Amino acid sequence: MGTLVGVLPGIGPTGTIAILLPTTFVLPPVAGIIMLAGIYYGAMYGGSTTSILVNIPGEAASVVTCLDGYQMAIKGRAGPALGISALGSFIGGTIALVPLMFLVHPLAEVAVKFGPPEFFAIMCMGLSLVTYLVRGSFLKAVIMAVLGLFLGSVGTDTISGRLRFTLGIAGLSDGIGLVPMVMGLFGVSEVLTNIEKTTKIEILKAKIKHFFPTLNDWKRSIGAIIRGTFLGFGLGVLPGGGSIISSFVSYTIEKKLSKHPEEFGFGAIEGVAGPETANNAATAGGFVPLLALGLPPNVIMALLLGALLVHGVTPGPMFISNHPDIFWGLVASMFLGNAMLLILNLPVIPLWVKLLKVPYQILFPLIILFCLIGSYSINNSIFDIITMLAFGVIGYVLRKYKYEEAPLVLAFILGPMMEQAFRQSLIMSDGSLFIFFTRPISAVAISLSIAIFISTGVAFVRKPRDKIT
Repeated sequence: MGTLVGVLPGIGPTGTIAILLPTTFVLPPVAGIIMLAGIYYGAMYGGSTTSILVNIPGEAASVVTCLDGYQMAIKGRAGPALGISALGSFIGGTIALVPLMFLVHPLAEVAVKFGPPEFFAIMCMGLSLVTYLVRGSFLKAVIMAVLGLFLGSVGTDTISGRLRFTLGIAGLSDGIGLVPMVMGLFGVSEVLTNIEKTTKIEILKAKIKHFFPTLNDWKRSIGAIIRGTFLGFGLGVLPGGGSIISSFVSYTIEKKLSKHPEEFGFGAIEGVAGPETANNAATAGGFVPLLALGLPPNVIMALLLGALLVHGVTPGPMFISNHPDIFWGLVASMFLGNAMLLILNLPVIPLWVKLLKVPYQILFPLIILFCLIGSYSINNSIFDIITMLAFGVIGYVLRKYKYEEAPLVLAFILGPMMEQAFRQSLIMSDGSLFIFFTRPISAVAISLSIAIFISTGVAFVRKPRDKIT
């Protein structure tokens, strides 16, 4: 499913995970999380296929692959481009699982010493980093994060039991549903946005052959694959990092290190190998802060956090101790999944090429139908469908005016946890805010958050006015 999602332009892994989230509720937690994680790293594989064959990225992390992958295809080297993409993805995704296994437990042991002030401070730092690393305007990212915090506070106050911001609507007494919201923001709005596009897909006519790269291809690519693995994992751990940033950074580094930088953009195989390896390694890196601290570093991890919470599983310091079946089941599934994707990816490319010919007039109504069924099936509630459609329109408007949804979703999920940690901290200190500055970890995290926020704000103010939007 993930590979299919990556191949078909128009809906990426975020939208698909949002749409398929309700289907995992009937599964055991370990099976549900494995399924969603499989969609994530499967899409990382599949996205390269359309980038190379059609010059249209199947998902955002494969944008860079278009630059050299499509040029290789035009020159009759689509096979080696697809081959090095699949093999690099396999190597990066598999090697990155080793530090995932070894880092989560030590990080969780440190996190056991965290109290409410430390958790609040680290969540603040996570949100500040996300606004710092967004691709668009800093001001728009802050607005979206604040909106997410507000939407997360709608419903019943867990401490006082009072209703907040419900406007007398009974359906909002339990808060805004995560699943209808993300299905609207990423599923429905994606369809509405793509309906406007009239891009005609030109399928590569040349026969694809010789999938395995030559010895010279390997010689040029092996360094890029190794660097992409470590770079992708490292950036995947950082809040706001993930597969998109890692693929762009990898491409930039490979171009700077190359002995033939003039070939980049005209079919350099390392320009395909590095970014494709990096974006798959980043998927493993993103699980480290999610599982060890309960902090999602990107929007897809935020959706996985939501899925875990729906199943009654709380990621954090005690996650491995309390749920070893989920952790080790997830790690084992990623090893198996990477091997399966390598086996599946190359032989079925002719099938993916045929699927690319499916008209959007057929594809998009099916996506909308699945969104409607998924939203209704959670609580058998018409209100959830209304919520989804409302956020679909909101998401469409936000995209038109270049507001990114990621800060909103991250703030929406982290907001209630931040509020609870903040209020618990104030109870501990009899209402004194100095508790955040008298404890070393929280003091450092709060200081970093303020520094990041101020530095980004200063950079935003200094930008020429025409570049801000």
